[in-house]
Amino acid sequence: MRSFLYCEAGFVEKDKWLPDCWVNVECPTPEDIQYLLNQFHVPQSFLSDIEDTDERPRIEYEGNWLLTILRIPVQSTESGIPFTTVPIGIITNNEIIISVCYHKTELLPDFIRYSRRKELVVRHKYDLILRLIHSSAVWFLKYLKQINNEVARAEKALEKSIRNEDLLRLMKLEKSMVYFNTSIRGNEVMLSKLQSIFQEPMYMDAELVEDVETELKQAHLTVNIYSDILTGTMDAFASIISNNVNTIMKRMTSISIILMVPTLIASFYGMNVINYVEELPHGFVVIVLFSITLSALAFFVFRRIKWF
Repeated sequence: MRSFLYCEAGFVEKDKWLPDCWVNVECPTPEDIQYLLNQFHVPQSFLSDIEDTDERPRIEYEGNWLLTILRIPVQSTESGIPFTTVPIGIITNNEIIISVCYHKTELLPDFIRYSRRKELVVRHKYDLILRLIHSSAVWFLKYLKQINNEVARAEKALEKSIRNEDLLRLMKLEKSMVYFNTSIRGNEVMLSKLQSIFQEPMYMDAELVEDVETELKQAHLTVNIYSDILTGTMDAFASIISNNVNTIMKRMTSISIILMVPTLIASFYGMNVINYVEELPHGFVVIVLFSITLSALAFFVFRRIKWF
């Protein structure tokens, strides 16, 4: 689906393309692809690169065209991973500005609404790219807070009962952290390259660049902190699981020994040899009471050494 957005006091949707108009293409159909190829003569290789889900943040030239690829966060249900990142490409050539993303995101609609609410004035393509990077950092932070809340809920569930489902839940959140960390670092490197490209006075906006750098650094710091906490939590629960297994094995060993005592006595008593117990008037009761006494004694010994 494509839309034509012109910046007045924020981005306003138009019916057709105008010079300096932002063409936003999200989840493109074959018709949208053909429109970009035929109407604007966008390089086919650019669209193929953006379609690759594993494409890293980078900058590429082809003639007068410039391709800038960012990684932005999205909610995902793929393989049960709650959050991941996808590439978005900004293709520019003089007065042509096109963004292409093959995935549905919350970032772009929210950015457009934000521009209208704040009445932003986007002066040129570099300004738009910077604001999209800034918006991606903001959404990284939003999703990181959700991940932190999910980790807290999983920890509470694991405190009551350690189940494989809860541990797998933490592992999937850890994968999301890895995706976020890699993408944020890639966006930081790509921002540095953009600053070396757009050095003309008309592109210089030190305040905006500083805001973008600050948000990216905060997102990077936050994801590192949450990742370290999650790693520590996983290690702690791994130790707890190992300790619980040892406790269970000690209890099972104790129970086996306690049950072995009456079995051993009964085995001796049941031998086909003279043991003088059979001559006692209450021999069977004596054997049973003796077995119970030894088992109780073993039980108290194990309680004393805290095997129960």
